[in-house]
Amino acid sequence: MAPRKKPKPPEAPGKGAVHSDPASPASAEQKPLPEELAKKPYSDKSAAEWAYQRLILYIQNFEEQLDETEEIGVYFAGEGSAVLRIEGIGYFDPDIVTFYGTDAEGLKTQLIQHVSQLSVALRALPREEQRAEPRRIGFRLAADLQKR
Repeated sequence: MAPRKKPKPPEAPGKGAVHSDPASPASAEQKPLPEELAKKPYSDKSAAEWAYQRLILYIQNFEEQLDETEEIGVYFAGEGSAVLRIEGIGYFDPDIVTFYGTDAEGLKTQLIQHVSQLSVALRALPREEQRAEPRRIGFRLAADLQKR
């Protein structure tokens, strides 16, 4: 008997979202994927790279809905739950995603997370008083995708 061929995964991921208010701003799942993400089929990406790229889409979409008095933060539940003001995100193949920033007390913080444990809640935080402009990490992250 001939060995069975493994079915080839689709080139583009399935995605979608439904909101209770049809006038809600489009969410990351409802927007087309940027061309940069389609350069490499998602089936060829590590779990860390693919999680990192989708986090960028969610962060950028969330920031588009913030006003000038707000910046993005991320809330991590669990033991020692805390809010982190996002100042950077990275990944390390095949399975690590890292968040860089400061906590509520202004202490430098880094969270290293395995993609299987990834659970992130984005939060709107008041802009830091000493900053004239709110930080917008999502747009810097999206620019980084274009370099890859």
